[in-house]
Amino acid sequence: MKNTLHMLQSQTDTICNSFIVTTEDGKVIVIDGGYETERPYFVSYLQKLTGKQTPHIDVWILTHPHEDHVNTFFDICEHHPDEVTFDRVYLNFPSKGLFEGVDDSAKATMDDFYRVLPQFAKKLRLLCGGDVFTVGKAKFYVLSSQDFAFRNCNNQSLVFRMELGKSSVLFTADCEAPAGEKILRLWKDSGLLDCDICTMAHHGQGGVDKSFYEAVMPKICLWPTPEWLWTNCGGDGPFKTLETRKWVQELGIETHYVMKDGTCVLEL
Repeated sequence: MKNTLHMLQSQTDTICNSFIVTTEDGKVIVIDGGYETERPYFVSYLQKLTGKQTPHIDVWILTHPHEDHVNTFFDICEHHPDEVTFDRVYLNFPSKGLFEGVDDSAKATMDDFYRVLPQFAKKLRLLCGGDVFTVGKAKFYVLSSQDFAFRNCNNQSLVFRMELGKSSVLFTADCEAPAGEKILRLWKDSGLLDCDICTMAHHGQGGVDKSFYEAVMPKICLWPTPEWLWTNCGGDGPFKTLETRKWVQELGIETHYVMKDGTCVLEL
């Protein structure tokens, strides 16, 4: 295998956060995976990528408890455990009580998490801000994890830098402005935000502020964004994608890969 990064396209025209990383020393890393409706494509893609009928994942990273990020994982654990194997699961989910009366979708996802947890509890590792770990030749720096100051689930997202091959990638999950500002305060002068590739926070809308992308200044932006979100429903929707697109244009970032255009594969 080569050092590659794959952003999988949603097969159901929805928001989806599903990334697969392979390393030249044979490791497979998954970040999130999307809704459960994405599972068949996710599994078939892994089969083709690894050449195995039952693909093996070395580390599966779950960024935060929203269903468009984690339900493929839950669906595999609960209903299709023979489709893939995995060694470890990395996450840092807060208590579901944190979302009581604030974020019903996150609370429901946490109910699912606790129901499925016994099936992978022995493979679980909690990630905290400041952690550094490796998976084969890929090196990870955790810049943000859960923070009880934020009751918004998106701001509980794991945000981390990955260094692999000749490239650095910043995974932002659904991080919004408050957590983005905290990351800037803690890490702006560390050099860890300066990355070649950046995934656009919260699918490119309503995520971090322009100042965050200005600090990162990536050469490539990855947008886990379907057509309707990319255009803000033809300009008539409530989403802030067009504003984010204007920011990165003003910053002079010219290379963009958008989920609406198909699954993206980058060699690192």
